[in-house]
Amino acid sequence: MAALSREAPPARPMPLLRSAIDRFLSWRDGRIADPRFRAWAARFPLTRPKARAEARALFDLCAGFVYSQVLLACVRLDLFEALARGPLPQSTLAARSRLSPEAMQRLVDAAASLRLLRRDGAGGVALGPLGAAMVGNAGLAAMVEHHALVYRDLADPLALLRGEHGQAALAGYWPYAADGPHAALGDADVAPYTALMAATQPLVSAEVLGAYDFSRHRTLLDVGGGDGSFLEAIGRANPRLSLMLFDLPPVAERGRQRLEAAGMGGRFRAFGGSFLEDNLPRGADIVSLVRVIHDHDEARVARLLRAAREALGPGGTLLIAEPLADTPGAEPIGAAYFGFYLLAMGRGRARSVEEISRLLRDAGFARTRRAPTRTPLLTGLIVAETA
Repeated sequence: MAALSREAPPARPMPLLRSAIDRFLSWRDGRIADPRFRAWAARFPLTRPKARAEARALFDLCAGFVYSQVLLACVRLDLFEALARGPLPQSTLAARSRLSPEAMQRLVDAAASLRLLRRDGAGGVALGPLGAAMVGNAGLAAMVEHHALVYRDLADPLALLRGEHGQAALAGYWPYAADGPHAALGDADVAPYTALMAATQPLVSAEVLGAYDFSRHRTLLDVGGGDGSFLEAIGRANPRLSLMLFDLPPVAERGRQRLEAAGMGGRFRAFGGSFLEDNLPRGADIVSLVRVIHDHDEARVARLLRAAREALGPGGTLLIAEPLADTPGAEPIGAAYFGFYLLAMGRGRARSVEEISRLLRDAGFARTRRAPTRTPLLTGLIVAETA
């Protein structure tokens, strides 16, 4: 593995260049805001394709909720799995879905326009490229179902921003985000979110395994590790690695049961507690925080990172795996999606590599770097080492 180096600050344009860019963007946006310019751009051959693309993008923003509900209907009717073995007549899909022929045609037309389904040459219904990617993807299907809570909380976005929305559904779904004695949460409190995290964990585990080599380590401590899904995936790929899990007591118990059922009980230990209130167990030379710190505010993250630093000895390694705010090409995921999702949840936000690196340095880590993942919009990976 390449040697770690301190994260270099991102290059910034020179002040004069930045000023020139800002003036150009202001001029451009002023023209777009003029209805007469928009009408001209839609007619002029050189600007017409761009004008049409921007109009389509704006309409997609307006219609995005409807598109997502088409996807939800397909997931709830299990259409993608039904078509995984090949095309079926539309009448067959209507009968198995208990929909009228007219309703099924409306759904198929909508899903085909979104590339979820397609009509084959024989008149049947087949998978589209996006629907094919849903086949066998239980984690993504679980997230599609989960978004019913998100949409409920976002029904009035101004009330959410002003803190006038009352009890948010997501805040109740993720009880550890609230203030209070988290170690007292029971199994019924943690079961829904633990199941969702377990369903979506394989996607993240594959990204981490593809980006980081665990073979040089002795013991991995996964903090906030849920039911042990991540540890199981890492443990299967690294059979000589000892495994430790730290999470709320009922969650840690679920992890113990999972790892024992997977035949890893002999090299696994579970610890129950709250990383906001308790010290982390020692003995690991690598600690992982997988989709953890973006759930918390600065003070909580600072405490957690200091606790991880104290649990690691000299030359210890910390892995942070989560969506990053500054992922090129995926900026809306960090700023828009996670920005509002975590607001409804009650705290936390997606952070940039620079922000996380600063927090790591403040916590006492000597070196940090970003490890490239295969699908950065799904998860980023930051590696930090103690001195």
